[in-house]
Formats: sequence, C-alpha cells, structure tokens
Amino acid sequence: MRFKRKNFLLILFFVFFASAQNLSAADETYDKLKIMIEVMEHIKNNYVDKKETKDMAVDAIRGMVGALDPFSQYMEEKAFKDMKEETAGEFSGIGIRIMTKDNFITVVSPIPDTPAYKAGILPGDRIVKINGKSALKMSQEEAVNMMKGKAGTKVTITVARDSAPETINFTLIRDTIKIETVRSAMLDGNIAYIKLAEFNAKSAQDVEEALDKLVKQGAKGLIFDLRNNPGGLLDSAIDVISLFIKDKRTALTTKGKTEATKREYFTSGKAKFDKIPIIVLVNMGSASASEIVSGALQDFKRALIMGANTFGKGSVQTIFPLPDGTALRLTIAKYYLPSGRPIIRMQTPDGKNGITPDIEFKISREDEIKLYIQSDLILEKYKKGSAAVSKSTSASVSASSKTANAKNKNVKADKKDKDDIDDEVLAQAVKIMKENKVEESIMKIKK
Repeated sequence: MRFKRKNFLLILFFVFFASAQNLSAADETYDKLKIMIEVMEHIKNNYVDKKETKDMAVDAIRGMVGALDPFSQYMEEKAFKDMKEETAGEFSGIGIRIMTKDNFITVVSPIPDTPAYKAGILPGDRIVKINGKSALKMSQEEAVNMMKGKAGTKVTITVARDSAPETINFTLIRDTIKIETVRSAMLDGNIAYIKLAEFNAKSAQDVEEALDKLVKQGAKGLIFDLRNNPGGLLDSAIDVISLFIKDKRTALTTKGKTEATKREYFTSGKAKFDKIPIIVLVNMGSASASEIVSGALQDFKRALIMGANTFGKGSVQTIFPLPDGTALRLTIAKYYLPSGRPIIRMQTPDGKNGITPDIEFKISREDEIKLYIQSDLILEKYKKGSAAVSKSTSASVSASSKTANAKNKNVKADKKDKDDIDDEVLAQAVKIMKENKVEESIMKIKK
C-alpha cells in the first residue's frame, strides 16, 4: 500500500511539474498583464501626483517599444501625421534628422539649407533641452512635436557637443522645409561630383539626370558624396545601385521573423553608367540607405569607398497604423549585403560600426565642424576652372569660420581658425580620380 502511495505521489509530482513547465505563453502573458494592471491601479490610487490611466497606458507602450531598439517608435496621432507630411517632402520645423542614443535625442544629420543647418547644428550633437525642458529620456515623438511648428515661430534647443566644454543654446526660427536631395558640379579634371542629401522616391532619377548632364559635358569619373546622408527609402537605394551595376544581381537581402520579411532585392540589370569609375565618400553621418549603396558597391568592387566608418543602421522599419489614429514604427528585419555581411552597430574593440571604408581617414572633431560649415565654399576650390581658391573665396571661408565661432563661443578655437581648411577626403578622391587609379586602388584592397 505504501509502495502504491509513493508511486501515486511521484506520478502526481511529475504531472504537476510537467503542467508547470508546459504553461502556455498566453497564460504567462495574461498573468503579466494582470500585474501591470494592478501596478497601474496602485499608481492611480496611491501615487502622490494625479495620473490618468490612459496616460499610463501610453507610457507603458512607449516603454515597451523603446526597449526594443533605437529605431522602433510608437507614434501618437500628431506624430504619425507629421511623419506622413515629411515623407511627402515638405514640412515646417527646424530641419534635423534625429534618433535616440544613450537616452539622448541625438542629431543624425541636419538637412541642408534649413534653420538647423544654417545655425551650425552638427551630426552627433546631443539635444539636452528643448525650450528649457530636459530632453533626457524624452521620446522622439515628443521631441519632434516640440521642435516642429508653424513657420516663423521660435524654438530654443540646447545641445551638448563633444568638442565644447559647455552646452550650446540655439534659438531657431522655424521654416517650411523643402528637401532638395541632389547637388552636382563638374570638378577640375572632368570629374563629376554629386552629393545626395537623402534617399527619397525621386533620388535615383535625380542622380541619373545630374550624372547624365555631367557625362555629356565630358565627365570621366564620379565622386559620389554620401557623407551625412541619413538614408531614406530602401527601394530608392536599390535604384541608385542599379545605375552602376550592369548585370541583374542581388544587391541586398532582408531577413526577419516572418517569411514576408525574407526578401532579395535585385539590381535592374539596365545600368546606364556601368563603366564610369566611382569613388563614394562616407562618414559617421552616413546611415541606412547610404550604407546599403556604399556597402553593395564595395562588395561588387564597383566603387572605392573613402572616409570614416558609417553609422551602422542595418535594419528595416515598417509602419503599422493602429485603429485609434496612432501608429507603430517597428523594426521587422535586418539588412545583409551581397557578400552576406550585415550592416550592424555594435561596440567592437576598434569601435567600428557599419561600413568600413577602403581608405580610412581620421579627422578631428574640430576639423569636422569646420568642414561641415565650409563645405559649399570648399567645393568651389575643386570645380572645373578653379585650380586654387580665389582671394574672395579664401576670405569668405575665413569669414564663415569666424561667424561660426562667434555663434558658438564654446567651440574650442585655435590658430587653424584663421586658416583655410581643406577637405582631405575629397582632395584624395580627386587625386586618385585624376591619376586614373580607381580600379587599381579597388583591386589592391584586401577583403
């Protein structure tokens, strides 16, 4: 009898253990949701300040989405509407692309010819206050809502910059932001120069038209500047790659949890410029679609990549509209280049992320600031018929540097402020192109 009772208890134990182990995910989720609701009730009834249940629910959603990665985002109704307006190519605000990094709203890149760009806001600046309100742990949605507004109105943002010992205040006048993505010029030596600010629906067409015009003028090579280009539409990136790759090839693969996210993106096989030598310029502000283009052309050994390591945004986001007018921007897949390597952001011993250039440059933060401020003037030096900077241009460059330092007294100044600064990356790219050593340089790179 005792033996049978022992067996019965043993069987009962194993049944109970198995049941506990096989507790369904739905039951576990339900239990956690009950705890969450109970916590919300405690907060509502006992917290020192008044808290609405609806607001707590929104905060819970934001916290859940924010814990995923820096690129997923819960957008309330206004933010979703603003995002759609921006995608259309025009909106009112100060003109910056942002992301959350280390709990701070961080500037990925200001948009050229916007209030933020003209004031001297730079990639990597951390926004610590908006109109005096702390931006620490502020959601991207809230930050965007505070910085956007009717054209002609003011907003003050406070930024922390690695090269500045103190925070810097910028009081900006909001304006209508019209995104012009392509700038082009013929450089000395019959070199086409195209700078792409971001990837939108017309980018490939705009690049094609600009390059076609320059080729007809005698361009024998292309310097494609993707520095501080934060990305944009994936299809646009594939279309740009297709301009330079003759055969139909896999330019990108995406892989996620669902079968729908497992896709291959192919070049069109109808390249118009499959023979022109290409040098692509990148830096830490080059992200997403910029990394797809530079990485694919690097893998295909179709272009020489020069500059600094890119940002490392190797993921796909999609928008899920929700029934109440809000929306969820969610990371659904990761990018993989033709060689199979991912575009990733990680803390490695050498601190490298994203795409590693074939020829790397180390540029101080102070010089990066000057290059950014003086970029248009510096380009004049390399335009066809401008073998050297004229006195008027030189004076303008110096004046631009002084003006920037006057606006930003916290940026460390030195004797170089009085001198012209050159773009080492562009200068070396022009030199390689003039010497017809693009193909030779690509073949020397050890992969």
